[in-house]
Amino acid sequence: MKSDSVLPSICYGGDYNPEQWPEEVWHEDAQLMRKAGVNLISVGIFGWSKLEPQEGKYDFGWLDTVMDILYKHGVYVNLATATATTPAWFVKKYPDSLPVDRNGVRSFNGSRQHYCPNHPHLLEHMKTLVRALAEHFKEHPALKMWHVNNEYACHVSRCYCENCARSFRTWLQERYQSIERLNECWGTNFWGQRYNDWEEINPPRKTPTFVNPSQELDYYRFMNDAIFKLFAAEKEILREITPDVPLSTNFMSSFKPLDYFSWAQEVDIVTWDSYPDPREGLPINHAMMSDLMRSLRGGQPFLLMEQVTSHVNWRDINVPKPPGVMRLWSYSTIGRGADGIMFFQWRQSRAGAEKFHGAMVSHSGDDQSRVYREVKELGHELQKLDELVGSRVKSEVAILFDWENWWAVELDSKPHNKLNYISIVEDYYRELYKRNIRVDFARPQDDVSAYKVVIAPLLYMMKEGEEENLKRYVRDGGTLLVSFFSGIVNENDHVHLGGYPAPLRDILGICVEEWVPFAEEQSNFLQDGGETYRCTTWADIIRLEGAEPLALFGEEWYVGSPAVTVHRFGKGKGIYVGTRPESRYLGRLMESILKERDITPALQVPAKVEVTERYTDKERYVVIVNHNAHPVRITLPADETFLNVFNGKKHDKELTVKGIDAVVLKKRRRT
Repeated sequence: MKSDSVLPSICYGGDYNPEQWPEEVWHEDAQLMRKAGVNLISVGIFGWSKLEPQEGKYDFGWLDTVMDILYKHGVYVNLATATATTPAWFVKKYPDSLPVDRNGVRSFNGSRQHYCPNHPHLLEHMKTLVRALAEHFKEHPALKMWHVNNEYACHVSRCYCENCARSFRTWLQERYQSIERLNECWGTNFWGQRYNDWEEINPPRKTPTFVNPSQELDYYRFMNDAIFKLFAAEKEILREITPDVPLSTNFMSSFKPLDYFSWAQEVDIVTWDSYPDPREGLPINHAMMSDLMRSLRGGQPFLLMEQVTSHVNWRDINVPKPPGVMRLWSYSTIGRGADGIMFFQWRQSRAGAEKFHGAMVSHSGDDQSRVYREVKELGHELQKLDELVGSRVKSEVAILFDWENWWAVELDSKPHNKLNYISIVEDYYRELYKRNIRVDFARPQDDVSAYKVVIAPLLYMMKEGEEENLKRYVRDGGTLLVSFFSGIVNENDHVHLGGYPAPLRDILGICVEEWVPFAEEQSNFLQDGGETYRCTTWADIIRLEGAEPLALFGEEWYVGSPAVTVHRFGKGKGIYVGTRPESRYLGRLMESILKERDITPALQVPAKVEVTERYTDKERYVVIVNHNAHPVRITLPADETFLNVFNGKKHDKELTVKGIDAVVLKKRRRT
């Protein structure tokens, strides 16, 4: 791929399912797309049964027509490989291709994504289809990108059938080489679980009580790898036939089963799907996931491949986005590094399980609806932002995020079996978001030397090499903040001996002697400088080994013991938070760290106003999103002038942003 970007302009469009409509609607759709400023459409995602109605017999004619029509109207195609759902003839021929849950119950077809990733005939049929598609459409001028499969593992993230059992054993042999090594890494002398032969090993199916956690963790890894093999096989064919056409597969928000850090290295551009609930107000998780998606490939701009214009169909209550909110959240995404805003879907389906899911064109089919008007307005507005394409976000703060740690910390048989990794990560992210501090995400093994502050929430698992990486970071002058229940186990979920958190004790200057998990209704409070703050979930009983206390527990048998500590290590410092404090305390702690490290936002703004920046070699852009219903007045830096990219107006002292509105400014220093 020659560029980070699919198009030289902001990508705008959505999923299109022309197979659900007669040909006369295709022409109408193309005209509406051009009218709305659409330039990229995803086609054929669930088209396998239409493209190959019988085994080995292909019908590409309808798709030829669709792509010709789109291209004539100035719309490019993100062509799907159509492997997201196997056709009925495949299931009839291979009934054992249907997935099996851990209780041994096999699913039926009639929905979607109903396949076992390890079925021996699945891959050969996928490869045959993909090769036929690529050969047929490789020269089509509309083809701009490949959409490989769709939302891998969305509904079947783990299968437990005999095909998977055989593949799992092979995977284990490759990983461990000997049964003795496996027994050591799985700790099978516990509960008499020792194995003498590979054939004795099964997937972690339903058992009388807790499954071996090391085995469970490896099954996460195995299924991630097994599903990735499907993607890699399609990618190999597409690279061979269309080497210059970028490819991707759409990731999902807060999605646990797949290690997106590793997957992202194999796509040309990260694309992802996001559906925040309008009932929850500020889309903080959406912002956090946008920053994560940008970080997966070292800051490369990404595409928001799916969002909804109004309402989804799969929640208990599906409320619409109020007027202006779709645009608002789109600009939040652009500010965090998106080079494209796409939707599911273009035209609202008439039949099927998603017929009440919102779309760019509603059931009315005309261009007079509120939603289509907003779609058209946004499409034309985005055409003014082409100069942002390829620009990047710079951050001075990183949050450590690791999928294998996520898998491990949420396995059962823990001191607290309701720990939610994403929720605790979001605790720390939220305080930075509210203060408009830009954040990257990184893995514990990544080079984080460029960041002034690194935050490690719930870093339960620390693998080989990560200890020295973090020590080097702090020793050289970095500030590391670590939350409770961190540095506890290695990559096999075996405890690091030597006192908790053994790999981090030197940096933090503490030893955690005991844990006190809280019941859901239980809480304690922190004492810090005469102020008190509520804390929940957990308390660490901390012995100081050089660290100084910043806050103390206020009650229970450990009253007066350290809850939050700081320790000088080399040129830097390690801060430890041995509980889950309320937002008010975390905000205060974060502000003191940011002040000490001289980290400031791009602008000082009122609450619920989001400010982000994007950079090119020559230009600096500020995206301001006002989530308030009322207008806000913002004081601009005295030494800088701002040019409104939408209307060309200059602002040099003050700016008023209307309620539920966004502006994009180009920043210039006065001479």
